[in-house]
Amino acid sequence: MATSRLPISTAATSTSVETLLEPFRTELTGYCYRMLGSAFEAEDAVQDTFLRAWRSFERFEGRSALRTWLYRIATNVCLTMLSSVQRRVRPMDLGPAGSGTATSAGEPRPEEIWVGPVPDSRVLPEGSDPAEVVASRESVRLAFVAALQHLPPKQRAVLILREVLAWSAQEVAELLDTTVASVNSALQRARATLAAADTGGDAYQPLDDEQKTLLARYVRAFEAYDLTALTALLHEDATLSMPPVPLWLRGHDDILAWMTGTGSGCRGSRLLPVAANGLPAFGQYRPNLDGPGFHPWALILLETSAGRIARVNNFLDTDHLFPLFGLPDRLA
Repeated sequence: MATSRLPISTAATSTSVETLLEPFRTELTGYCYRMLGSAFEAEDAVQDTFLRAWRSFERFEGRSALRTWLYRIATNVCLTMLSSVQRRVRPMDLGPAGSGTATSAGEPRPEEIWVGPVPDSRVLPEGSDPAEVVASRESVRLAFVAALQHLPPKQRAVLILREVLAWSAQEVAELLDTTVASVNSALQRARATLAAADTGGDAYQPLDDEQKTLLARYVRAFEAYDLTALTALLHEDATLSMPPVPLWLRGHDDILAWMTGTGSGCRGSRLLPVAANGLPAFGQYRPNLDGPGFHPWALILLETSAGRIARVNNFLDTDHLFPLFGLPDRLA
């Protein structure tokens, strides 16, 4: 962790406070996203963090690094936000898998209950070290962020600061105003909880030939709506989910039955690639039945493992998600 001190006596007069804070936006958004499980709440939390830092900047005397001070503020903002909301979940957390022959995916649930996707550009600082890039992608994978939501908020903060950001136990103890023994105890309990959760899967490596081939085959099969070819790319126990509706499916038979029946409106869709949660992702556009072109239908995130697709996550709230990812509101 950076420990350099800010030359506070000259900084405030040589540049604006906003200019000093802005370089930390991406990493703080990544931290808040892991804590909160929502891209929109993470950005709100960072804005609140910057506002509090701006208001109290004159009282910041440079006794700690500016980065440490901002993380302290961001942690307090997140802990306050988490004290008044329910834990965010994935459809798999709400009940058993449904049937592919269901005629409806169920009534949509409020956005506030779901672990949502986030653009890589909002949470992953640019870096030239390939190992660091892969590690950063691992730490925002959907399965990992969802597993973090099972931890009590302070345990969550401890685990992220220690395991993801590589802070020392002493640094975390100082940030949380607690003892090193308490930090180590919280970390041990958090590790035990995560060990029991399903956080597996591969981080996206765009230059990996095997992954490129898999994704190219997926796009061809989906756009052609070749369900035989598409199913062949899935693990036998692959899952399909569609937040904000609660229905989720497991296995070839139910996924195939759904896509053949109720989900058959996806036939003829087009896919645009995006980068989300360190995973391969696509904006899906379905044919417009009322005229020419295609309209937004879902943001698809694929979780892969051992050369096949393990989870297909279809996020249907395109009104909010497509602008977030810079996707157009229609395709010609």
